[in-house]
Amino acid sequence: MDLTLKIAAAGMTGALCAMVIRRHVPELGMVVALVTGVLILGLALTLFSGVTEFLDELQELSGLAPSVVAPMVKTAGIAIVTKYVGALCKDAGEGGIASVVETAGAAVALLVALPLLRTVLQTLLGLLKTS
Repeated sequence: MDLTLKIAAAGMTGALCAMVIRRHVPELGMVVALVTGVLILGLALTLFSGVTEFLDELQELSGLAPSVVAPMVKTAGIAIVTKYVGALCKDAGEGGIASVVETAGAAVALLVALPLLRTVLQTLLGLLKTS
C-alpha cells in the first residue's frame, strides 16, 4: 500500500509539473514526463522480485524448463516497455510513431513467445500420438 501511494504521488506530481512546464517549454515538459515515468518504473521494479520468486517456485514445482518460463517474462517486459513508449509518443503528439512502436512491440513479443508456442505444440502432438 505504501508503494502504491508513492507511485500515485510521483505520478500526480510529475503530471502536474509536466503540464505547467509544457505551457512554456513543450520539449522540457516531455522530459519531465519521461523522467517521471522512469522513476515510477523504478519504484515498480521493486515489486518484480516477488514475481520472479513465484516464477522460480512455479518452475521448480512444475518441472518446467526455463525455456518455457523465460518467454512469458520477456513478453510481459516487452508489453510494458511498448505501452510506456507508445504513450510517451502519443503524449508528444506523434500518434503515427506510437502506432508503429506498438505494432513492432507486438511483433517482437510474438517472436519471443515462439519457443513457448513450439513447446506447447510439441506437447499437444505428443498427447495426440499417445491416444
